[in-house]
Amino acid sequence: MSEQPRRASVPKREQVRPIRALVIYLALSLLAASTVVPLLWMVSTSVKQPGVPYTDFLPGVPTLRHYAEALQLTPFSRYYVNSIIIAVVVTLGQLSTSAMAGYAFARLRFPGRDKLFFAYIATMMIPSAVTMVPLFMILTRAPIYLNDWLGTDYFTSEQFFLGRWFAGVPLGADSYFALIAPLLFSPFGTFLLRQFFIAIPRSLDEAAMLDGCNAFQTFTQVILPLSKPALATLAIFTFMSAWGNFLWPLIMINAEQMKPLPVGLAGFIGEYATNWPLMMAGATMMLVPMIIVFFFCQRFFVKGIQLGAVKG
Repeated sequence: MSEQPRRASVPKREQVRPIRALVIYLALSLLAASTVVPLLWMVSTSVKQPGVPYTDFLPGVPTLRHYAEALQLTPFSRYYVNSIIIAVVVTLGQLSTSAMAGYAFARLRFPGRDKLFFAYIATMMIPSAVTMVPLFMILTRAPIYLNDWLGTDYFTSEQFFLGRWFAGVPLGADSYFALIAPLLFSPFGTFLLRQFFIAIPRSLDEAAMLDGCNAFQTFTQVILPLSKPALATLAIFTFMSAWGNFLWPLIMINAEQMKPLPVGLAGFIGEYATNWPLMMAGATMMLVPMIIVFFFCQRFFVKGIQLGAVKG
């Protein structure tokens, strides 16, 4: 008598599993569509013929004229160069500073280490809008003070060592320094790498010390090669953030030749109308480097996991 209810309950469970799997797949499909469909509409709009409504999802007969117009009407190549310089330098800078700071907080012992770490991490709770005004005042007034102190106009002169190609100033507004320097340090990156460094066994440090390595050699030759997953993750986040940064360059840049891609694309938005095909063509070209960086770092991410698999 007791075996019959058990046998009857088995088919019910088997019937519930396909329904549950179907619901999960439908939910995941909707989430994927919410991400993919806007990208497909962007690419479709960028290749539409003039006269095709922007609301139509299919472009009809595709054309590349909007890509050519975007390159001709604006210094798009210069926007691209500016964004590449800013994103690459910021990414390398954050990886370097975050890795060294994370190693110091995770491996080195010094007075007030934990308190200093928590104070540094607490800066993540400060909204970026709060620090924009002080940063703007510092970066715009610093070159004036330096010129007065040194008796020169070097820091505000547009005739820099790169001449017309630079089209900016060494320091202050319309400078690479103003766009890069505030982004070279990251509390999030420091926290991420510190947590990863803590998970690496200290026995590796001791073995490296026995082989004659100092703290810096242990950091560069032992810790960093094992930290490729965390470094690749931080590189992806940092590059995408710097590549798509809009508000800070909008505040600091006035010269047309110094604008990065997000600020340059905003020029297609008019007071009464927006040229959507040109905007989407520029956005599509802007998206390509982020996809390349993501897949490039993703390969190193998987490889880093394999190399970093350490058993204590």
